[in-house]
Amino acid sequence: MDNPISKSAIETLEESAARTHYILEGRTDPRPVLIVLHQETSTCGRVGQILQRCGVALDIRRPVIGDRLPETLDDHRGAIVFGGPPSANDPDAYIRGEIDWLDVPLVEDRPFLGICLGAQMLVKHLGGEVGPHAEGLVEIGYYPLKSTTEGRRLMPHWPEMVYQWHREGFSLPSDATLLATGERFPHQAFQYGRAAFGVQFHAELTLAMVHRWTTRGHERLALPGAQKRRQHFDGRAVYDAPVKRWLGEFLVRIFGEPAKAE
Repeated sequence: MDNPISKSAIETLEESAARTHYILEGRTDPRPVLIVLHQETSTCGRVGQILQRCGVALDIRRPVIGDRLPETLDDHRGAIVFGGPPSANDPDAYIRGEIDWLDVPLVEDRPFLGICLGAQMLVKHLGGEVGPHAEGLVEIGYYPLKSTTEGRRLMPHWPEMVYQWHREGFSLPSDATLLATGERFPHQAFQYGRAAFGVQFHAELTLAMVHRWTTRGHERLALPGAQKRRQHFDGRAVYDAPVKRWLGEFLVRIFGEPAKAE
């Protein structure tokens, strides 16, 4: 009688079979990725660098200063909504407008990534809740991340430590799939439907952005649970390489195309 295959071996085979090789090239789809930022001086950091190195153009819009969002994503490869100082619970018209606008990528089933505030907006749009930690704790600095089985089926390489800058977390929307968890804020990455993703952490930060955030936002480093400024730079020196690798693979997975068999 043949030896039975263990459950872990079956899961490994399933994960391997579920992975399709994706490629991201601007010449295969010349449409830009829509970039939504929340401050006049904000940048898309490493996300923009990776996309542009792949030949993907960026269409940057800032609703906070009056930029309009498109009524359809027919002319875009997908969309990324970044983080920022506001809360998804704020009553500002542009915040409410962005949350309502998320119907566009969801209905059209277009690639979408929400980062921090962008993920929280997606949660609000889907009927979930956004709010502070029950004990008033924050995540500002480097904190542990653990991928779920579903997260590893999506892609194999998840970092064990990621950079955070937030006071609020979010519930997991109904019908969403949890991809990664954290100790303090349990919902760190999720997928909704085929093409929509949200992450709480900031893999997009460049070294210059860490300098800028810890300088201009230095008062937040005194909040309960936040790390001292030196820890941000020490953590980056140790943990950034796996984060960079993960981000590149994640962007290819979301905005790329399955490679054709030769």
